[in-house]
Amino acid sequence: MIEIKTSKVSDGEFNRGVFATQDIKKGVLFHQAPVIAYPNDQHKHIEKTLLEDYAFEYGKNHTAILLGYGMLFNHSYEPNAEYDINFPNHTFDFYAFKDIEAGSEIFINYNGEVDNNDPLWFNMDEEEETN
Repeated sequence: MIEIKTSKVSDGEFNRGVFATQDIKKGVLFHQAPVIAYPNDQHKHIEKTLLEDYAFEYGKNHTAILLGYGMLFNHSYEPNAEYDINFPNHTFDFYAFKDIEAGSEIFINYNGEVDNNDPLWFNMDEEEETN
């Protein structure tokens, strides 16, 4: 249902994104990404690595690294997908927020809510450096 391909919107080292291999209807669960959770006080170690930009909040006291394709979705303020944290299952469950056509890149809003237009944390760091 999904695959990894080169993304035109990614400017990272690998330029990857998640793409639909078939049409996905709005509301369909299309990926469950297992998590590796760790206490927030251990995040200072992750901050020293590339993984810092890929970590997700996982409840009040934990942070998580997502497995599967979970860490490879690119950001959009107009996402076609969203995720819910499934604590009992220890997964992030990705759903189509809108109908997604086969071949389309799948986007999430990195702020966690599809309509949250706050600046992203990594853009705020860049803005602070230029001011």
